[in-house]
Amino acid sequence: MGDLAVGARPEQDGPDEQPASPAKEKKKQPRPFWKELPLLIGVALVLALLIKTFLVQAFSIPSDSMQNTLQQGDRVLVDKLTPWFGSKPERGEVVVFHDPDNWLANEPTAQPNSVQKVLSFIGLMPSANEKDLIKRVIGVAGDTIECKGTGPVKVNGKALNEPYVYPGNTPCSTDPEGQFKVKVPKNRIWVMGDHRQNSADSRYHQEDSNGGFVPVNNVVGRAVVVAWPVNRWNTLPIPSTFDQSGINTTAAAAPGAVALVGAVPLVWLRRRKRAGKGSGTIGA
Repeated sequence: MGDLAVGARPEQDGPDEQPASPAKEKKKQPRPFWKELPLLIGVALVLALLIKTFLVQAFSIPSDSMQNTLQQGDRVLVDKLTPWFGSKPERGEVVVFHDPDNWLANEPTAQPNSVQKVLSFIGLMPSANEKDLIKRVIGVAGDTIECKGTGPVKVNGKALNEPYVYPGNTPCSTDPEGQFKVKVPKNRIWVMGDHRQNSADSRYHQEDSNGGFVPVNNVVGRAVVVAWPVNRWNTLPIPSTFDQSGINTTAAAAPGAVALVGAVPLVWLRRRKRAGKGSGTIGA
């Protein structure tokens, strides 16, 4: 048997020995729920704020001016997203808007408690501090609106059939403010409450800085559904009377234009993509 070379290691019979492995790391345990809770609450608050700011917000009905469509104490959900896409208020919509010029100067403001303030801030409860009103849009820019005697209300010479007017009320009021003929300026709307004899609306603010009209920029959004109480749940569609020929000639023009503009680049990109695929080798 020959000598081993200097520095050589003797051969070992049997399988190679494995080096000692370090202690296995303990598997990470899921964090306790109570540690995750603050993060979940934070995410929920952020989402609530985003929804309140850009999508939907709840509002409380403070008076009887929109009876019987809306009752005092109802909670309505207001669509705040549509105006971001260029849509303007349409005739017949029930809209929430910021006080144009001290319409609520003589109205008391509710004092919410601390819990209500927090819930209001995150959008889970209607704000009690905001000076907002809710009325029905009767006319938009360019419309001529007229009331003579007890009515009916006429828009661009067409009489409105208004079954939503409070039972026992007449469409037009016979007091001086209730008799009028106005033309709606650009970027303005004319609003009236459904409880015609109990609504301090555009008719009764014709001496203010806006002539009784509401600036479109003051509109928060359209009320789309009565969400509370449960037995009052209902949607708030546009009444069919506003579809008469000669009245709703411009309705939905803005959303349609936005949709068209948005569709053009999508169609163009799709055509480019298809053209790129078509430039390859043609199969047998």
